[in-house]
Amino acid sequence: MINIHEKTIKDLEFETVLKQVSEHCMTVLGNEKTLKIAPFKVQEDILLALKLTNEYLSSFHNNNRIPNHGFDAITKEIQLLRIENTYLEVHSLKKIVSISLTTNEIVAFLNKFEDYYPNLNAFASHIEVTKSIIEKVDAIVDRFGDIKDNASSLLFDLRQSINRVRGKINQSFATALNMYHSLEYLDDIRESVVDNRRVLAVKAMHRRKIKGAIMGSSKTGSIVYMEPETTLQYSRDLNNLEFEEQEEVVRILKELTNYIRPLLPLLETYQDFLTNIDVISAKAKYAKSMNAILPEISEEKAIFLRDAYHPLLYLNNIKKKEKTFPQTIQLKKDSRIIVISGPNAAGKSITLKTVGLLQVMLQCGLLIPAHERSKVCFFDRILSDIGDNQSIENHLSTYSYRLKQMNYFLKKCNKNTLFLIDEFGTGSDPELGGALAETFLEEFYHREAYGIITTHYSNLKILANELPFMLNANMLFDEKTLEPLYKLVIGQAGSSFTFEVAQKNGIPYSLINRAKKKIERSKVRFDATIAKLQKERSKLEKTGESLRMNEKKTSQEADKLEEINAKIQKKLESYQELYDDNQRLIYLGQKVNDIAEKYFDHKQKKQLIEELFKLVQIENSKRKKVTVKEKKVIKAKEIQVKQEAEKVVTVIREKKKEAKKKAIQAPKPKVTLRIGDRVRMNDGRAVGSIDKIEKNKAIVNYGMFTTNVSVEQLELVEAVKK
Repeated sequence: MINIHEKTIKDLEFETVLKQVSEHCMTVLGNEKTLKIAPFKVQEDILLALKLTNEYLSSFHNNNRIPNHGFDAITKEIQLLRIENTYLEVHSLKKIVSISLTTNEIVAFLNKFEDYYPNLNAFASHIEVTKSIIEKVDAIVDRFGDIKDNASSLLFDLRQSINRVRGKINQSFATALNMYHSLEYLDDIRESVVDNRRVLAVKAMHRRKIKGAIMGSSKTGSIVYMEPETTLQYSRDLNNLEFEEQEEVVRILKELTNYIRPLLPLLETYQDFLTNIDVISAKAKYAKSMNAILPEISEEKAIFLRDAYHPLLYLNNIKKKEKTFPQTIQLKKDSRIIVISGPNAAGKSITLKTVGLLQVMLQCGLLIPAHERSKVCFFDRILSDIGDNQSIENHLSTYSYRLKQMNYFLKKCNKNTLFLIDEFGTGSDPELGGALAETFLEEFYHREAYGIITTHYSNLKILANELPFMLNANMLFDEKTLEPLYKLVIGQAGSSFTFEVAQKNGIPYSLINRAKKKIERSKVRFDATIAKLQKERSKLEKTGESLRMNEKKTSQEADKLEEINAKIQKKLESYQELYDDNQRLIYLGQKVNDIAEKYFDHKQKKQLIEELFKLVQIENSKRKKVTVKEKKVIKAKEIQVKQEAEKVVTVIREKKKEAKKKAIQAPKPKVTLRIGDRVRMNDGRAVGSIDKIEKNKAIVNYGMFTTNVSVEQLELVEAVKK
């Protein structure tokens, strides 16, 4: 049975994750339930919760979006239904109708799209779809939230009577209003409303002249509000009728409530179902916000988290528009424990928390932000010791508390446990605390537990190097700037870069040297060796990354060349086919021409027909029988090949034209011609020598003859030597 301690949930800040998830809820009940999410006790429940969330997430990326599940809680209505002789008000009935409609719609939708949402459909399959409550309430309550007149015959009669009496009241009041207004007994406002009754606004000096009941007066006392005597009787009748109407409405509501009361378990099921859907929806929306996925679930004890992000850090950096560095880490049978070392602020604790938090999220049914090829398993226990846990109330120091935690670890740790310990062994003398930490680690190792620890202690790094199923790991550091690269490298211990970081932060070099002398030489050499190895590893990582990039580029170029080669080959084949067809047509043309010449010479019609027929037979014997459709396809292909060939020819012609234009447009360097230079015309081939130059004209001697030409039309072939 799975049992994850509350301290682990607190150490890994899982409560903050739940707060973020709850912000995506649409209902109050869903919000409350989300904040109470805890790790499942049974593995089957975890798998079901993950599948439900993953299916709901898939609805965001297809056309079959799950209907809206928002609803008003009916918790008070359910409590009221449990009490006999109570009745529900109209607004409560409307809430029940709304929750019934929403549930029916979602259940029907999931049933319709069972192929898309098999697990959600199975989850909703026990919900009874019924319209009885909806139809019963709709028959009595209208869309404005009022009881319908035809809800009962008595109510119908009472409302008819009320309308008649109100008509008489208005008629008698209007008569009194007109009469007293003509006598000038009324104020300028003439009338008002008091206690939902129409009253006359009578001047105080005339109040004794009007028969009726005084209902009130203005603040100044200048106006007295009176109900005329003629309407008083009708008002009493109206009050009686309205009282009877209210009694009848209560009776109808009680009857309707008694009809709904036996369906109380169904209403509770509806509310629980929609609350669960709200929680699943919130999980899916949270997963979408950080590109979370459902990784492969392994039955073997093995974890492979590829490009995994810490959810809280990732979402926080998205808001700040900053980069988050993912981590890749693996735990399996032959590498059960990883010891992470390296300088402070390099990301050791975040890496440890990332693994722990993602594991807790999975075991609570939440998807995780990692690569889709990640692989996970479930643990019965997740133990953690992270941060400074000193307790003033219980008189415990940091180290005392840590020892208490180690004692708890020793009681619970086994092969189904994942333990996470940050800064293992700190809080006491480095040598003594380190020795005790080494002993604890050996014990966890022999119990075949899985775990990740962070440390600065050299003895723990050496132990991880000596034991076969334990690995060292370090967080990469830039050897030049001493800035963290936030990348985990498995297989090698990391240096704390104690003296290098001190030097970078301005600590005098003389003090650093004095500090080096105070510790064992072997330890300094050991740390220096680790630092050197780490720097070399960093260089190798950069070189490897560069090689991978080059390999990727080469592969892409090769693919492009292959694609171009395939296209050229295809075009060559098409051109070959076109050439063969053209050659055949030329051959046929020559044959027909030969036959025509024979006929022209000998005028033998019979021989002409025989030779033509023979030629047609020979050609037909080469042809294959094709259907009309195939003919169309062949014809279309021929047209396409011709069009492509024409395009190629057009492109070549255009390129030639452009080349000529460029050749014409390109300005030739002006050369100063002199007497004796060998020249020729721009568009000619004959070469002659210049005998004389006068006014931009040159006399060129070609041997047999001379000519007078403009200097601009000549180009130099060979200049005369000075």
